[in-house]
Amino acid sequence: MIDTNVRPFGRTTIMGSRLRHKTALITGATSNIGRAIALAYGAEGAHVVVSGRDHERGAEVVEEIRAAGGRADFVAADLDGSAAASRALAAQATRVLGGRIDILVNNAGIYPGPTTPDTDEETFDRVYAVNVKAPFFLTAAVAPAMVDAGGGAIVNLGSWIARLGIPVGALYSSTKGAVETLTRAWAAEFGPSGVRVNAISPGVVRTSSPEETAPAPGDVMMVGTPAGAIGSPAAIAAAAVYLGSEEASFVHGAVLDVDGGRTTVAVIAA
Repeated sequence: MIDTNVRPFGRTTIMGSRLRHKTALITGATSNIGRAIALAYGAEGAHVVVSGRDHERGAEVVEEIRAAGGRADFVAADLDGSAAASRALAAQATRVLGGRIDILVNNAGIYPGPTTPDTDEETFDRVYAVNVKAPFFLTAAVAPAMVDAGGGAIVNLGSWIARLGIPVGALYSSTKGAVETLTRAWAAEFGPSGVRVNAISPGVVRTSSPEETAPAPGDVMMVGTPAGAIGSPAAIAAAAVYLGSEEASFVHGAVLDVDGGRTTVAVIAA
């Protein structure tokens, strides 16, 4: 259904209603994929908590959502992997959203790119803290409240390189493999109580500007795929809207590949 009260929303000209009356906490929502998800959720009627470390960028996302007629607030958080930081964000977001979180999007993450021999122990611990421990303890804080409220949805962000090995980024890909495993485990743990848990596995994605004409370094990774080009954050956001909405009410423990066919299809030239 589409709301007949049409408002401008950046390049989008229709305010939807797929997430109307829902509340959502989105981590890492001040840039790139997280920002796109926050904007898309706001456009579909959700009251969004935009979370991240950068106050200025967070305020910009909130203002963009509000200018389009949506509801949004910024809650600063440095998800360092400690249970305390995750619990504090859950508590503050719950207050801002009027007492409940209907949808949690575990998007925040970091991507250092060294090879395995070049990865020191401090980097290893930091990446696992941000990419695995933080969403683990945030979910632990939010999911029981969703159960008590009668249900909810959790959307995790994985990555295509969790299942297709490349010669760099072993540390990062292993954390995203952990996130996909947690997605299935949490679906089993919380699904019977009404909380759907699913994940998105994005492909090579970038934010591009109209003046960009030269191929980006990641373009080569999409050669031989059906899409044949890098994806946009908006494509990932569309999947996040679906998984957070009632349209996905029968979807549990799934990892939705939004990667232009990178991990599943090889296009063979004639």
